[in-house]
Amino acid sequence: MNTKIVGILIAAVFVTSAFATFAGNTPGYDRVETAPGGQASATTYTVRQTFEQPVVFSAQGYAVVQMAGTRSDLRSGYPTLPYTRETLTFPLGTAITDVEVSVSGVHILSLPGKISPAPQPVPLNGEPASYIVEEGPVYTSHQPYPREWVQWHTGAGIRDGQRVTLVTVHVYPARYLPDSNQLEYVDSAEVVVTYQPPEQPLLQADAYDLLIVTADAFRSDVEPLVEHKESYGMRTLLATTSEVYAASDGRDQAEKLKYYIRDSIEDYGIKYVLLVGGLTSLISGQEWHVPVRYVYNGEGSEPRYLSDLYFADIYNADGSFASWDTNDDGVYGGWAFGLGKDLIDGYPDVYVGRLACRNTKEVQAVVEKIMEYESGTDPSWFKRVTLVGGDTFNDISAHNYLEGEVATQKTAEYLEDFDPVKLWWSEGNLQLSKVMDALNQGSGFVHFSGHGSPGMWMGKDFTDDPHGEYILGMEVYHMSFLKNDGKYPVWVIGGCHNSMFNATLMDSTLGCIKSLTGTPTWYWMPIPECFGWWPVKVPHGGAIATLGCTGLGYGTIGDSDGDGIPDCIQYLLGYLETRFFELYGQEGVDVLGDMWGTAISDYNDLFPPMQDKIDLKTVQEWVLLGDPSLKIGGYSS
Repeated sequence: MNTKIVGILIAAVFVTSAFATFAGNTPGYDRVETAPGGQASATTYTVRQTFEQPVVFSAQGYAVVQMAGTRSDLRSGYPTLPYTRETLTFPLGTAITDVEVSVSGVHILSLPGKISPAPQPVPLNGEPASYIVEEGPVYTSHQPYPREWVQWHTGAGIRDGQRVTLVTVHVYPARYLPDSNQLEYVDSAEVVVTYQPPEQPLLQADAYDLLIVTADAFRSDVEPLVEHKESYGMRTLLATTSEVYAASDGRDQAEKLKYYIRDSIEDYGIKYVLLVGGLTSLISGQEWHVPVRYVYNGEGSEPRYLSDLYFADIYNADGSFASWDTNDDGVYGGWAFGLGKDLIDGYPDVYVGRLACRNTKEVQAVVEKIMEYESGTDPSWFKRVTLVGGDTFNDISAHNYLEGEVATQKTAEYLEDFDPVKLWWSEGNLQLSKVMDALNQGSGFVHFSGHGSPGMWMGKDFTDDPHGEYILGMEVYHMSFLKNDGKYPVWVIGGCHNSMFNATLMDSTLGCIKSLTGTPTWYWMPIPECFGWWPVKVPHGGAIATLGCTGLGYGTIGDSDGDGIPDCIQYLLGYLETRFFELYGQEGVDVLGDMWGTAISDYNDLFPPMQDKIDLKTVQEWVLLGDPSLKIGGYSS
């Protein structure tokens, strides 16, 4: 039985066109819009929920708690508890002044053991993986966990095509009492959100849809793409980096670009931003045709990584500029010892993609592919999905899921109208030659789920070696031999560092040398460009766009909440990847940037960006190397 909404009480006095909507994992929410008129004043929403009794059972020496209509909170080291999630949307700039909760029907239940702590995320770095469960400080606390029945966070983002202020409320119908090893649960909860709408709408412009920013040297090669976009009704604005830097203030070029994007939203109403330009050299250096932002949400092995989400997250919940440097120390996205913790909204306010072109030859090739693709695709090849995966982790101590196959199978289920081509370890066909053959046939989508590096993607075989034997799926130097001319898929690449588009021949060669001394490195072979960008830039073959990680990606092992669904598709990178395909296959979202941005926003609703470093990194590093305004399948098929 699902959680039921037994009442929604609204007391409101709004400015004209002020609104609030509900969305969440609980059925029964409808959009609620107030009548216009009046003066802006404090407004409240009251939401009541009722819950069924919890089900408790023992597993692996711990108590597992489940409640119908909820999902589980899997924060590493914290008790795995059920919660419901509801997201409310308001006009951008709305001030959320208070969120209060009252509960009724409080019960106490003795537990057969401590509540199971959530396991640690597992890096997709190819190292031996273990199902590690450690009890955090909560287990020795004298306070209930969580201390409040409700937790909430705010942001600014896009919902139903509108830029809005978001309030996501997590209601916990059960709390853990570690002192007495008991569960405190309730029959119902009432949440009251008090907010102040803005006196005037912050954004009203609607002159352009797409902003393309490119290097001056690439302008003439990009102009045909502008004409193409305009011919399909995509109102397009083109700016060069010199124009951007002259028009905007900022501490560096990246911040000037971000301010320019903000101004283009406010002056023109743009929804998509295409950045055309990567590094200026294949050999070495860190000079960029179009600037990038390194963020420092780091750890010992990887103190920084690239994040194009920086250019998409323009506003905070109150409508102010999202600097990603809230302590003004010149370090962006800092969350590490000695750097403090920059407060990051994390929700895209514009959909951003990058063509990481390093020269005019690459620009010309990619522009030609985009124009060809959007002019129409043939269902005879487009209605295929190529699925490449195997056993990502040796998790015999858990459920021994074949994580790569679980994830790609979920993709096949979401793309139910597509013919799946499964290249799986369990099928015996996870082989380089088979992958090349399948890609040469053409398909609408490709989903790799496994391990990676900047130069290659791999699966694993644990049959004879508990550490796993690598199975090469593809490396960058194979991509020039792809023969799928005119049959370009969107690739989603599950693995570490596959989309690290700052790779150079010098850095990768030095990385390989360092690896011989035992120094941590992500490079396993010398490469001039990364795995995620290479198939996009290669002419007459490869991919139309890719999505992947610029840094170390993370996955999960087992089924820690006992709901019968492998954790590898419910959390971290596996959630993002499968949610991306769900948006297209089940919800009809057919523009590439909308799929990328909505998947990230939905992830943030479930896993608040400022609550966990790994959750924040998961959305920061997931980059779209392609045109965010791309019409999936083209405009005429």
